[in-house]
Amino acid sequence: MLNEPLRPAPAVGIIIPAAGFGSRMGASIPKQFLVLAGEPVLVHTLRVFLEHPAVYTVVVVLPLEHLGSGSEQLLSCLNPILHQKLVFTPGGATRQQSVRNGLQALPASIKRILVHDGARPLVTAEIIDRCLQGIDQHGAVIAAIPVKDTLKEVQHDMILRTVNREQLWQAQTPQGMERPLLEQAYRCADLTQFIGTDEAALLEHAGIPVTVVMGSEQNIKLTRPDDLRLAAKLLPQENRTTIMRIGHGFDAHRLVAGRKLILGGQEIPYHLGLDGHSDADVLVHALMDAILGALGEGDIGRHFPDSDEQYRGADSLQLLAHVMQLVRTHKMRLVNADITVICQQPKLAPYMPAMQNALCALCATEQINIKATTTEKMGYTGRGEGISTHAVVLLEQSTLNA
Repeated sequence: MLNEPLRPAPAVGIIIPAAGFGSRMGASIPKQFLVLAGEPVLVHTLRVFLEHPAVYTVVVVLPLEHLGSGSEQLLSCLNPILHQKLVFTPGGATRQQSVRNGLQALPASIKRILVHDGARPLVTAEIIDRCLQGIDQHGAVIAAIPVKDTLKEVQHDMILRTVNREQLWQAQTPQGMERPLLEQAYRCADLTQFIGTDEAALLEHAGIPVTVVMGSEQNIKLTRPDDLRLAAKLLPQENRTTIMRIGHGFDAHRLVAGRKLILGGQEIPYHLGLDGHSDADVLVHALMDAILGALGEGDIGRHFPDSDEQYRGADSLQLLAHVMQLVRTHKMRLVNADITVICQQPKLAPYMPAMQNALCALCATEQINIKATTTEKMGYTGRGEGISTHAVVLLEQSTLNA
């Protein structure tokens, strides 16, 4: 009837599986937390969905070990008004299990679902709209693009045949469906112990038709380092201002008997250790001072005074974690750090990779360079009386212009 009021469209729920690590990216942290244009990749992905008017809830599926810190980092980057739409839940051993965990976390009122890769930050509102329209018309859809390159079937580096590409499409996300269809697909997979590579495969296995809607050449999934560089070029830059801050830190501690030698969070076998109120990790102390200097937050003496007993024997990596929380509070990120340890003995080269890996993971950055040098037996470090460290850091803040 002409005068019949329009019914509101059913609420839409989004599941963002982001529980993998992305080993092919070669980074020391999960690829969804790598920085793209000043923000974690996952923030770019989430913002598109959170700002879409049809979206009611966005469930972010994170690795269990990153659930707390990861959710805090994401929330600190997003407009607080959008926080009410967000739900965080731990992932599973497979994508299929992670998406199921996300499905279980969605409110029962959600009847239309989109599943989207956390590492596809260039999705657009237009692609989302096409998927939602496709769900209304067909029940289940997948964003995809036609294959345009010639395809070869290869075995042992030899071409067996040229594959006809006329009916071949390259799958993307979002992949959308009515909720009962996805639940039906999971029941079928449970009965047959089927593991699919994506939601469309689950639906196909259950005999549920899936329709293709047009994706985009730019809707790439970040898999390798070159993908991250390409995405940075494809992101709109005209509305973005980058603020950069440099900080320098220096620290020195005396070598004494009866103490462990801790540098960069690693215990170094040596007959002497560094003397101090905490674990006296001179490398981490210099790094913290450099970061605090870039933030304009004073020095480590202000934040962790040696007059406070709670810091006696403290693990400096835990203190660094507190400093990195300040970095996130300032809505900044550590771009890179260059650290020089001045030490006559012991030899530190065998322990530097472990130091760098631990610090990169804790600071959510890809590049912390550590090098060691001597003073050719001159001065207190040359005489083996102590160890000193210089650190220089670059912090970056990327903000959107009004």
